[in-house]
Amino acid sequence: MNCRVNIDTYRCNSCETCVVICPEVFRMNTVLEKAESISDTVECSELLERAVAMCPEKCIEIEQE
Repeated sequence: MNCRVNIDTYRCNSCETCVVICPEVFRMNTVLEKAESISDTVECSELLERAVAMCPEKCIEIEQE
């Protein structure tokens, strides 16, 4: 199953928690210094859900497609 990943970059505090937990989905944008999804649509996974749950700012949302 695929998921669409949405990150509210205004609320993102650049902690990199999502990148550490799920580097196959998230990376840091070096210009904005914020997290971003590598692709708009990614494979849903337990690690992706963990990254969303562990985000201290709760700025990541996933929608199942």
